[in-house]
Amino acid sequence: MDAPSGGREIDHIMSVNAAYEMAPAATDPVRLRTLTLIRWVAIVGQALALLIVHFGLGFPVPLAAAFSVVGASLLLNLIVMSGHPTPVRLGDRPAAAFLAFDIMQLAALLYLTGGLENPFSFLLLAPVAVSATILSIRSTFALCVLSVASITLLAVMHYPLPWEEGGFSVPQMYVLGIWVALAVGIVFFAIYTWRVAEEARRMSNALAASQLALAREQQFAALGGLAAAAAHELGSPLGTIAVVSGEIARDLPDDSLISDDVQLLISETARCRDILAELSDRSDEGEDRSSPFSLLPVHALVQAAAERHHQDHVTFSFETMPLQENAAGPEPIVVRSPEVIHGIGNIIQNAVQFALSTVYVSSGWDADEIRVSIRDDGPGFPPGLLEHVGEPYISSRMNPAGHMGLGIFIAKTLLQRSGATVAFENDRPKGAKVDIVWRRDHLEVQELGP
Repeated sequence: MDAPSGGREIDHIMSVNAAYEMAPAATDPVRLRTLTLIRWVAIVGQALALLIVHFGLGFPVPLAAAFSVVGASLLLNLIVMSGHPTPVRLGDRPAAAFLAFDIMQLAALLYLTGGLENPFSFLLLAPVAVSATILSIRSTFALCVLSVASITLLAVMHYPLPWEEGGFSVPQMYVLGIWVALAVGIVFFAIYTWRVAEEARRMSNALAASQLALAREQQFAALGGLAAAAAHELGSPLGTIAVVSGEIARDLPDDSLISDDVQLLISETARCRDILAELSDRSDEGEDRSSPFSLLPVHALVQAAAERHHQDHVTFSFETMPLQENAAGPEPIVVRSPEVIHGIGNIIQNAVQFALSTVYVSSGWDADEIRVSIRDDGPGFPPGLLEHVGEPYISSRMNPAGHMGLGIFIAKTLLQRSGATVAFENDRPKGAKVDIVWRRDHLEVQELGP
C-alpha cells in the first residue's frame, strides 16, 4: 500500500480524467456567448472612456482611429452573432483566438492613447486571467507571450498620452517600472489563476467519479435485492408446477403420447428451481450481496467488502475483537451500506496491490467507537506522500508508482459521508496502515424493529 490507487471498477473513470488533462481542448470549455458578452462590455466601456476624455475632460484623442479600433470589435461581435444564432461552445484553440484578438485590440487602442502611460493598460491582464480560468496551460502560455510582446512594443512605440496643451512627460524609468509590473502581473495572474482553476476542475472530476462509484455500488446492491426478491416470488409458482406435473406423470399410463412431454416439463421445472436457488445464494453471499437495507455484524460487513478483492498471491487475515473487554458490549449490528462497502473495499484492494503476502483486516468496537484497521506487509507509503494521501490526482513527483490517488480519494470521500474519520500511516516494522473510525451511535442500528 505504498501509493494510493483506484479499484478496477474506476479504471475507466481514471483514463477519462487522464485524457481530459492531456487534451483539454476537446472539452469545449467556454460558451461563445460568454466571450461575446465580455466583449460587448469592453466595447461600451472603451467608447464611453474615449468620449469622456475627449469631450468631457477636453483632452485631445484621435477619435477616428480609436473608434476604428473599437469598431473592429463591434464588427466581430456582429459577425459572430449572425453566424451562430444558437448557443455554441468553443474548443480551446478558437477560444484562445478570441482572447488573442481582444489583447491585440486593446493594445492597438493603448497605442493610440499613450501606451503604458495610459492607466487603463492594466486591462491587458484580463484576457490572460480568463484564459487561465478556462483554457489549457498551452493556450494560456501563448496568450502570456502575446501580452508581454504587446506591452514591450507599447513601452517604446505609442502616441502621446492625451493631456492639456504643453503635454505631459513620464520618466522612462517610470515606464520601465510599469512594464515590469505588468509583465510580472501577467505571469503571476496566469500561473495563480490556472493553478486554482485546475485544482477546482480536478476536484470536480474526482467528486463526479465518487458519485459514479457510489451509484455503481448502489446498483449492485439493488440488483442483489432484486435477485433475492425474484427468487422468493418465483419459488412458490415453480413449486406448484413441480407438484402438479409430478401428479400428472403418476396418473399417466406408460404408453401415453404426452408422457415424454410431462417428463421434460418436470426436468425443466427442476432446472428453474436450481437456477433460482443459485441466484438466491449469490445475492446472499456473492459480491452483490443482499439489499442495501440488510443488517449484519461489523466483521461480516468488512468481509463482504473484502470478498471481491481476493488475489491468489495474497492471504487475508481477519481479526474481530472488542477494543475494551469490560465496556464494549456485544458486536454492533450495522446496515450494509454501499458507501461503507465500496470505501472499505477500495482501501483493501489498494493494500492487496502492494502487499507481499498478507493483508491484515481487524474490526473492533467499544462503548463509543467502531474501528476497522487495514494493514499490509508491503513497503509502505513513500516519504513525503502521507500528508497528501486522500487527495485526488497526486503528482508523479510525490508518487513514484505513478498512481493518481483517485481510488483512495473516492474511498475516503464515501467513508466520510458515512460519518467515519480515516487516518493513514506507515506501520512498524513495515507496511502501511489505514484506520477507519465511526462513532458507534452513528453506524450501529439501534433498534431492529418488530
